Amino acid sequence: MKRVLVVHFSQTGQLARVARRLVSPLAGATDVELVEEVLRPLEPYPFPWPFWRFLDCMPESVLLEPPALHPLSARAEGSFDLVVLAYQVWFLAPAGPMVAFLRSEAGRRLLRGRAVVTVIACRNMWLGAQETMKRLVREAGGELRDNVAFTDGGSALSSFITTPRWMLTGRREAFCGLPAAGVAQDDIAAADRFGRALLAALREGRERDGRPMLAGLGAARVDERLILSERAGQRAFAVWSRLIRLGGRAGSAGRLPLLALFSLYLVAMIVTVVPASLLLQRLLRPLLAGRLRSRRTYFESPSGR
Repeated sequence: MKRVLVVHFSQTGQLARVARRLVSPLAGATDVELVEEVLRPLEPYPFPWPFWRFLDCMPESVLLEPPALHPLSARAEGSFDLVVLAYQVWFLAPAGPMVAFLRSEAGRRLLRGRAVVTVIACRNMWLGAQETMKRLVREAGGELRDNVAFTDGGSALSSFITTPRWMLTGRREAFCGLPAAGVAQDDIAAADRFGRALLAALREGRERDGRPMLAGLGAARVDERLILSERAGQRAFAVWSRLIRLGGRAGSAGRLPLLALFSLYLVAMIVTVVPASLLLQRLLRPLLAGRLRSRRTYFESPSGR
């Protein structure tokens, strides 16, 4: 009997559907015990987000200052063979509840010495967040084996409109010629193929040999055009997060003027900087091609294309 722990926090419900569909072959197997841990912040996050609350979440997300969680239901006394960590990306960083889990003593006990698979459902920029997750998993004593990334099927420019609309209003359907926000339903429905591969690997004991279990399944695909844009976004968010923190703790009235400036910056970036960056990368693609291919290969590991 193999024991698998799946840990997730899903604000919109999309990630929960992805995670449960992915592990459904494990849930249906008679030789696997599947334990689900839903992370519960002491102060629940609203959905849809109020506009200012959404912006006010940025500094703590970027600075990896996680929220307090309710006690976990899973117990570390029973050894798990595999841990699946399904997380969202907030402001190019892992969502706070998952960071809280990885930095908690209870979370570290559950991960120590375990094989780990990360699962992401986000707009399209997850590279920096996954680099952070690699470090947090390593610090917790876990061993990352695979990463599976589910992303919004729309273009980078269209998702700058459809994703905030979903977050702030709860409406994700297609409109005005733009596609629906979020991961496509067909992609979610097909997520169980990764669960079947994990089930086969567990039955063969491959969770103990240190190699990826999902190689060759297209588990993570990187859009080369977004690599440089994401790096620039991370640097900007790091500066803004420290600046906004000068206004006080989360929820402080002193933050409001700084958050207003940050919102203007975001709009200006989306309208001017992002299109200009994409155009510049297209013009320089022959010079950057080799470097971007190398970075794509790195970010797609360990599971690769």
